[in-house]
Amino acid sequence: EIIVILMVLTMAVCFSIELYYSKPDGIGLLKGMFVPSADLVTDSGMLYASIGILGSIVMPHNFYLHSALVCPKEGAIQTGKSLKRSLLFATLDCNFSLVIAFLINVSILVLAASTFHRAGYRDVADLEQASSLIGNLVGERTASTLFGLALLLSGQQSTVTGTIAGQVVMEGFFDLKVHSAYIRVGTRLTAILPAIITILAAGNSMINPLLVISQVILSMQLPFALIPLVILTGNREIMGRFVNSRPVHVCAWIISLFIVGLNFKLVIDSIANK
Repeated sequence: EIIVILMVLTMAVCFSIELYYSKPDGIGLLKGMFVPSADLVTDSGMLYASIGILGSIVMPHNFYLHSALVCPKEGAIQTGKSLKRSLLFATLDCNFSLVIAFLINVSILVLAASTFHRAGYRDVADLEQASSLIGNLVGERTASTLFGLALLLSGQQSTVTGTIAGQVVMEGFFDLKVHSAYIRVGTRLTAILPAIITILAAGNSMINPLLVISQVILSMQLPFALIPLVILTGNREIMGRFVNSRPVHVCAWIISLFIVGLNFKLVIDSIANK
């Protein structure tokens, strides 16, 4: 947990410095963040990117990971104030993590808009090109290094959390009594082999499309983790006095159905474009 926190904080610092270098339009930034646009739904390209960002922030496997982290460390059954305290800190932890992930993703978008789009570079197609251009455009040699460091840490952080989440799922669903190191190696090989095969078969040109589509797939998997979670946490027989309140339960269903609707529209648009 300490390693992940350090990586996330380092990413935040890197992108904060990048934003300071790029000097984005503050009013345009606030308008883009808080004023909804119908283009996000009507434009299939923007919808595709938005779904990818959603998948990269709210990763479905992290539902299982956070559910495991909230469990007592040493197997003791918690009751009363102890359980309530654990749930409080778990809630704060989840919300803080989501906010940080959201801000980092926003920073990447703002950096791209304020650096490339404003300078007229509207066809930056891959990370290698972006890294080489960013230092020249903002006038700081360290910008490219910070950009690369932030992306490296982002990949490592996603790998760590994804691997541990895979371990939790394998142990929980299959009841595997195997050393955690073997489960982690197996999880990583299962995840990385398809990517390696794709890159070897199609070349470096497929790296960026593969990155985006992987995030879109994560978003499409969200309902399969989110809807059972909403059902279970709204069941008084299971949750007891910790059951979701009616407003929280209704909001959770609205958000879940909204995500399902966006994913369904994306699939329809993709089929229509084909």
